[in-house]
Amino acid sequence: MAVTLVAVSTPLERWPVWIACLAVLVAVAAVGRIGPTTLWRRGRVVLLLVLLVALLLPVVRTGGAQWALGPLTLHEAGLTVLATVGAKALLGTLSAVLLGATTTFPAVLRALAALRVPRLFVLIAAFMYRYLFVLVEEVGRLRAGAAARGYRPRTVLGAAALGRLAAALFLRTYGRGERVHRAMLARGYAGEMPTARPLVLARADVLFLAAILAGLLPLRLLV
Repeated sequence: MAVTLVAVSTPLERWPVWIACLAVLVAVAAVGRIGPTTLWRRGRVVLLLVLLVALLLPVVRTGGAQWALGPLTLHEAGLTVLATVGAKALLGTLSAVLLGATTTFPAVLRALAALRVPRLFVLIAAFMYRYLFVLVEEVGRLRAGAAARGYRPRTVLGAAALGRLAAALFLRTYGRGERVHRAMLARGYAGEMPTARPLVLARADVLFLAAILAGLLPLRLLV
């Protein structure tokens, strides 16, 4: 979060701050033994989508000097925004990927709750994470059942069965959710998930955060 906030608040004129943020992320990846293949595999979906949209900016955003590139005209203002968006998207995506690769999702949820994120959002994310795999398995069973009955859509009319499968999936999901909710209430659920080990801010956490901020804040404020 510290690296992302520093990177997002930095303008293009202070680009050395982005280099420092990237160095911090590379150091974290090295300590966590996260290879470039893992970073690319997990971050390419978001990063490529953002960069694909940003590539239109040099043509759409006007202002400053102009350069002709075949039938297109590139503008300096658009190139500036492209460089800014690309750098911030790269650093933000790497930060998120490193967080997911070095920290379990339940630990992230506990940290969000400790940071006073609205409890409803944390609960929705927790249940989505827990039962997304159950939903995927349910979809697999529905597909296997349809294939066993010879479902091979070759025309648009054959796609009508997908609507019935979607309705069946919704009803099954809704029914499973009701059963899970009753089971949780029977076990004393009162709106918060119990934790065996309370989350505490240890000395190592403080030192880790202080080391990152000590290297980035002076550059952000003075460069």
